[in-house]
Amino acid sequence: MFHYHSLNDLTLKDTWLAIGIFDGVHRGHQQILRPLVSGAHASGGTAVILTFHPHPAVVLGGKTDFKSLTTPDERAALLGSYGIQIVITQNFDQAFANQTAAEFMNRLSKTLGLQHLMIGYDTALGRGREGDAARLTEIGKNLGYMVEIVPPLKDESGVISSTRIRAAIAAGNVSSAAADLGRCYSISGPVIHGDGRGRTINIPTANIRIPAEKVLPAYGIYACRAWVDGISHAAATSIGVRPTFYVDEPPAPTIEAHLLDFKRDLYGQEVKLEFVEYLRPEEKYASVQALRDQIQKDVEQTRTIVEA
Repeated sequence: MFHYHSLNDLTLKDTWLAIGIFDGVHRGHQQILRPLVSGAHASGGTAVILTFHPHPAVVLGGKTDFKSLTTPDERAALLGSYGIQIVITQNFDQAFANQTAAEFMNRLSKTLGLQHLMIGYDTALGRGREGDAARLTEIGKNLGYMVEIVPPLKDESGVISSTRIRAAIAAGNVSSAAADLGRCYSISGPVIHGDGRGRTINIPTANIRIPAEKVLPAYGIYACRAWVDGISHAAATSIGVRPTFYVDEPPAPTIEAHLLDFKRDLYGQEVKLEFVEYLRPEEKYASVQALRDQIQKDVEQTRTIVEA
């Protein structure tokens, strides 16, 4: 998979293209990716995804606190894992948003040699979102590419969407999010120095730097898989403000993972946490010993869940 950061960086021909944010690359997205890849291969073309950063909700909706399921690099890697050959993460700004659908598609047709365009049922491109499915199909007839509309993927709760998954994670419902994603939600970051309290109670933790752009699961305790150097370890993980130790002035939230049966120093090393199951809310305990006793229960519960 090749990852480009501008449409200006390449010229292609015979592409099968899908356009969208693809945040999370969830099961709904995957039902676009599979036929896109198989169709491109069958026709001798190239499977391409055009996505955008920052999210249009930030540029057009003014949502400065918007959080994503995936960073651009994470998203590109996931798309590549489904067989996408080229990912273009185009910078999205007001000038880019002001293009008409016809202007935008004409540019794509010339730059990418567009042969086949696959779009979601709710796709709307161009200034004022005027490039809906009907308009894009009309433009495609003029420019010589086919348009295929992919219906939404639904379950008993409705349409599977990035919005729904973000809400589930923010509420701590990581198992529901995993069902929609087709895999566990993950956060990656370097291990940074914390206050060292874990070692004082003989339960050392890796303090993971919180990525500013990612959705943070609700405060609480989670059973996780921690990936270090390509190896998975069960990890009882706390997200929150440590109320047992800080009462009057809570600190910034932290992610602290206790990797089971793991002794190595991880400072500065990248760790990926996959959130398997929510265990309990963050609580304030009357004593450090009471907290320690509860953590031991969390550890055993994590071992049962992750190592099963």
